[in-house]
Parts: sequence; structure tokens; C-alpha cells
Amino acid sequence: MFAHRPLALYKSISLVTIFLLFSSFLLFLLVSLSLTIIKPIYLFSLRSTAPAPESAPLSLATELRFGIWGFCAYNALGDPPLCVGPSLGYTVPSYVAADVPGLTQPIIDVVQHVLLVILILHPITAAVSLLPLFFALFLASHPLTITALVLSVITALLASAALAIDIALVLVARSELKTLDSIHFAFDFGPAFWMILVATVLAWMALIALSARACYCLGVRR
Repeated sequence: MFAHRPLALYKSISLVTIFLLFSSFLLFLLVSLSLTIIKPIYLFSLRSTAPAPESAPLSLATELRFGIWGFCAYNALGDPPLCVGPSLGYTVPSYVAADVPGLTQPIIDVVQHVLLVILILHPITAAVSLLPLFFALFLASHPLTITALVLSVITALLASAALAIDIALVLVARSELKTLDSIHFAFDFGPAFWMILVATVLAWMALIALSARACYCLGVRR
């Protein structure tokens, strides 16, 4: 029974691991609740880089920000954004596209193709990253330590996959935009990308800590 009491042994490793895993989970959770639920957190932005014509009203949208649950259109005046969502799986309506000078259907197709791939992966990663937390309380038990380690491996791999896909898709989207004629838009990372990067690093740090306990290495004794 001693081995199955929370924090019975290896308390320092348990607390460090729990902190790392919980921080990683919290970041992934915030990303999963990104725009339109939490507007300051978004995955990508499509920003107009063309100088606005003198006759164009400033109320026209100049930037679209995309999150897990929808997107918002922002103008140069700083007015409250026009948002679509929250909903899982969404498209850019024609009336929004018409409000963004120079935004054509090929550009919209590029963006929606990018979003289709990543919408599901981030919430799944957030859910999986929560699983090792419970088992990290019981590092006195070697079987439970191995369980926590395996779940941490899965979490770290999913986090790395989400990060790699985000990077790859942005690079692909930028490349596709360059092939279109007379395009004056920039496709950039949003705050959610940097949160995913930090969460991934934290997940790998937790994995290293659990590995040290599982193999009795890096100064960890039996």
C-alpha cells in the first residue's frame, strides 16, 4: 500500500513532473479554447500588406485571425472584430471575404485547407496531456511510474506533431500564396503557436524527469 500512496517517495521528482505536465496541459487547454472563445489567442493571421487606397474606408477589414473555433476580422480603426463561431469546422463566408480588399477565393482555399488539418489535433493533445498527471503522484510504484512514462511519451509525441504540423502548414501556406498573382497578404503565426512551442518543451522536460525515475539515472537512487 505504501507504493500506492500519493507522493510516498521521489516527492521532488513528482512535484517537478506534475508542475511541468500541468503547465503543458494548461497551455494546450488555452490553445484549444482559442479564438473565438478566447480572442487574444489565435493560431494564424492573414494580414493585408498592400497600401490601402486613399478612397478605401478604414472600416474595411485588414486582418483575419484564425483560432480553433472560428475567426475574427479586424480593421485599421480598432473597432470590435467581426467574428464567426464558435463552431468546430468553419468556412470564411463570402460577405466577410468581400469586406477584405484583395481577398480572393484561392487565398481563402489555402487558409481553409491549412485549418482543416489542425482543428482536431490540438484539443486531442490537450486531453492526452492531462493523463500522466495522475500517475505522476505515485512514483513510489515502478509499474505506475512506467505508466506515467508511457503516457508522457505519447503526450510529447503528440505535442511535437502538433508543433511540426503548425510550422509545416504555415510554410506551405506561405509558399502557395507566393504562387498566386498580385497577392499582398502575409500569413503569420499567432500567440497560440508560441504557447504550443513552450508546452512541447515542458512535455519533453517532464518526460526526461520520469525517465530518470524509471531507469534510476541522472542521480536518482532506488
